[in-house]
Order: sequence, then C-alpha cells, then structure tokens
Amino acid sequence: MTEPADSSPPVDVDAETLRTLLRHQASTVTVVTAAGASAVGFTATSFTSVSLRPPLVLFCVALGSSSWPTISRARHVGVHLLARQQQELARRFATGGIDRFAAPTRWRPGPEGVPILDDTLAWLVCRVIDRVVAGDHAVVLAAPELLRHGEAGSPLLYHQGRYTDLAERPEPVVGRAA
Repeated sequence: MTEPADSSPPVDVDAETLRTLLRHQASTVTVVTAAGASAVGFTATSFTSVSLRPPLVLFCVALGSSSWPTISRARHVGVHLLARQQQELARRFATGGIDRFAAPTRWRPGPEGVPILDDTLAWLVCRVIDRVVAGDHAVVLAAPELLRHGEAGSPLLYHQGRYTDLAERPEPVVGRAA
C-alpha cells in the first residue's frame, strides 16, 4: 500500500509548530474553578474523561497561571462545560489581571465551597486525586463526586484559534431513491 502524498514536508517540532498543529483539533471549552482565599478560575480546553470505572477526569493548568497556586492545594474543583452562547464567559476566564468572578459573572458557592457558575451546559464538582507536573503544565486527575447538567444544548468549542460551535447543518442525502 502506498502512502498518501502530502503537500508539505514534515518539520521538527517546537512550541510554535505544535501549537499550529493543535489548532486543527476542536476542543470543548470548560471553566475550572476552585475555592481559596479568593475564588479562582480559568478557561481550559484540556478537559477529558479518563475512566468510567471508577469515574475519573483530567484537565491541565499552566504552572504560571494565577490559578495554579490555589489549584495546587485544592481538595475539590469545579469543571463547567460551557454552552455555545458563553463565549464572553470563556474570554473572561481566559483574561489575566481581572476579577473573573465580578459582575457580569453569575456564580454561587457550591458543594465543598467550590464556586459554581450559573447557566452552564453542565458542571461537575470533583475531588482532586493527583497532580502531575509535565513540562510547563500540571495534569490534574480528579474524581467527579457531583454533577448537574441542564437541558440539551450545543457546546462551546475552540478551533483554529477561535470559539465556535456545532452549527446545525443539514445532513447530506445519500442514495436517495428516485
């Protein structure tokens, strides 16, 4: 079997070429929160399920993030799956140097004191199991203990360096009989 012809030659991997390649991967947009001296939170596109038995999830956080000192000590975190109309909330939690929990952000203290954002597609309160430093990030492994999901809705996605969603598109008609 012959390999398909590529239009570009392979290149050595560095931070910028890897970032460019990863822009081709669509990711769900989440906001991770934790309680501390003051509430912290950040936008993450690294959230994923690890195991169903037992239930385990993970997300990654930059070691230089203003949220890392609190996340590094937190026993519980909140993970919020954002809906397609929550681009502004995602931007707010991705912006440094601001109070991310100030108005117009709507939230309340939840179980274990974890900040719970209002009107998200779904949220989980998770017990932190482990933190593994990997390069300039930490991988946080967590066990969901409580969750809430609202009505079905379209998730907010991040792709090609921008927020997007699963826009409704008509299904292609295949093999239509005459």
